[in-house]
Amino acid sequence: MSIEIKNLSKKFNEVYAVKNIDFTIGANKTIGLLGPNGCGKTTSIGMMLGLIKPTTGDIIIQNKNINTFERNKLLSIMNFASPYVELPKKLSVKQNLQIYGRLYGVKDLSIRIDELAEDLNLKDFINKKTGELSSGQKNRVSLAKSLINKPEILLLDEPTASLDPDIGDYVRSYVQSYKSKNKVTILLASHNMAEVERLCDSVIMMKKGKIIDQGTSKEIINRHGRTNLEETFLKIVRSKDEVA
Repeated sequence: MSIEIKNLSKKFNEVYAVKNIDFTIGANKTIGLLGPNGCGKTTSIGMMLGLIKPTTGDIIIQNKNINTFERNKLLSIMNFASPYVELPKKLSVKQNLQIYGRLYGVKDLSIRIDELAEDLNLKDFINKKTGELSSGQKNRVSLAKSLINKPEILLLDEPTASLDPDIGDYVRSYVQSYKSKNKVTILLASHNMAEVERLCDSVIMMKKGKIIDQGTSKEIINRHGRTNLEETFLKIVRSKDEVA
């Protein structure tokens, strides 16, 4: 397994943002992490990145416990992208990628930046300040930053949020292509159910900080008697029961 989450919890001021969750992600698999706003998705990702200290539980990355192993060594094989985490606005796209590349110790950095600029169509604005970019351009830069070190584990927090259908489809297609060419394990948090069905091997459903269902999209849809993942998501979110 690339990732094992065991009895993981995070409590803020006596309120659980995440409570006793368990799941695994196999190597070279893409897992969708779904749930309404405030269900604990982003907190879970923050703990996996070592940005938030768990209240209880273990995070095991490639058989190494992130709480006891040298964290920097684990983080060197990981990366993430999120539209809610902005890169320094006054730096150009190229400068941002250079800084993050150096932080990750990327060899032949200029070649790697050129590769990403070509793959993600960044060349037209590679020298433009990041704060001056459109949301679609920023998302592509964020994705480039997340791939700068050729991570083995990639955490994506709503990577196509606020994008128009064309750019959103472009990003999804690129993620599919990148995964098919590289050995990479992906955790995808998303509100786009069609995106999840398209990209993910299986799905984890969260509500009020707990995992309430998991399996393939088809398994979960059938279990809840619905015809697609969006209908299933709405049923679970609107249910008054703790477990739908």
